[in-house]
Amino acid sequence: MQRILMAAALLVGTASAADLRIYPSFTEVREPVRATGTTLTVTLPEAAWAGLIPGTLDLDGLNFTSAVQRQEANWLASLEGKTVYLRGEDGTQEPVTLVRARDLLVRDAQGRYRTARYEDLAFDVAPPLNPLSPSQTLTFTLPGPGTGTLSYLTRAVTWSPRYTLKASATGAQLSALADIRNGTDLAYDVRSTELYAGDVNVQGGPPLPAPVAFESRATAADALGNAAPKINTLGELRGLYRYALSAPFTLPANSVVTLPFLTPKLTAFERYAGLNTYFTPQNSSGTLSRFYRLKADERLPGGPLTVREEGRIVGQTTISETAKGAEVEFSLGDDPDVRFERAVQTNVNQRNAQGNPVRTTYRVTYTFENGKDRPVRAEVTERVGGRRVSIDGVARGQNPAAELRVDIPANGKVTRSFVLVVDNS
Repeated sequence: MQRILMAAALLVGTASAADLRIYPSFTEVREPVRATGTTLTVTLPEAAWAGLIPGTLDLDGLNFTSAVQRQEANWLASLEGKTVYLRGEDGTQEPVTLVRARDLLVRDAQGRYRTARYEDLAFDVAPPLNPLSPSQTLTFTLPGPGTGTLSYLTRAVTWSPRYTLKASATGAQLSALADIRNGTDLAYDVRSTELYAGDVNVQGGPPLPAPVAFESRATAADALGNAAPKINTLGELRGLYRYALSAPFTLPANSVVTLPFLTPKLTAFERYAGLNTYFTPQNSSGTLSRFYRLKADERLPGGPLTVREEGRIVGQTTISETAKGAEVEFSLGDDPDVRFERAVQTNVNQRNAQGNPVRTTYRVTYTFENGKDRPVRAEVTERVGGRRVSIDGVARGQNPAAELRVDIPANGKVTRSFVLVVDNS
């Protein structure tokens, strides 16, 4: 993941243990470092630097007097002036001298120069991952030796929840998975992980594209001896939802690690056919939509939701951040079996001096028709514009909503009406 070079000694180790604080669009990486002298040099591969948010590299617990960043040459630069092998059109390989790694300029035995392709080159030693990519170094000048924490923000690691609502004739269950994405060629050995959900904005450009999604829970479990970590709720932090993984795990390069997340209990669940619209004096007709309404006994971070009825997918939507016990309501599209006819009768009660209506009474009548062999609950909400509005004789103030709630019998019809008085005087 990172190679730490301390003082004059070159100490290159394997991936170091790190703490990750993962947010929906970025991650804070925190890694312990130790300086044995007055210089600490951190080397980041180009893959890590590409996702790093500028201006976020910091050294916590170690005071420093200056920090210098520079780009180092790639691995091929170490072979300049040395012999490599170039594959010809006939498949044979001839020894050539690598003159310049930047553009792969080589010189053959006859002293002629040409530019090669990397895939046509062969080497006496195994090349590292991404041999053409340079690395970035950040050298801190310190007053003395000590230990601290290197931290930075990266767009390359993110997480998101995704929900499944399984509904049946007897009720519904809601469950969630957490997808932790690593969009780099670097593997992270994660010592401690916290997940945060909520609205957190940082500067530094758009998120990186996510890697091709696949579930790598088996990879994480294998690294832990089939003891994948669990996600525990830590409560609220200044409006953010906070969670923690129960054990260390490995986040492979270019991967999506998926772990079981929430299994909240639903304290309320309803299906209904609905229509949300704005009042108009024109007649209309159409179909109602398939609506769901639920409440959960836990906070729900925002994420995509897949709905299954009797084991089959009936739609997908996205829910926003939802507090414990707050109502979640969404539509999954039209229900062609539940139709409505809407008729409006208009009576102008008062006009102004120019003859324009200022106080008007409307009688709105809905006729609902259910083509199913079971009863259906229907709900209609019409938002009404006007300075003063009354609905069915009750003053409702400015811009209220008229509502109808009705049960439609199987293969039956139901008619309901409401009366609006709109006063714009």
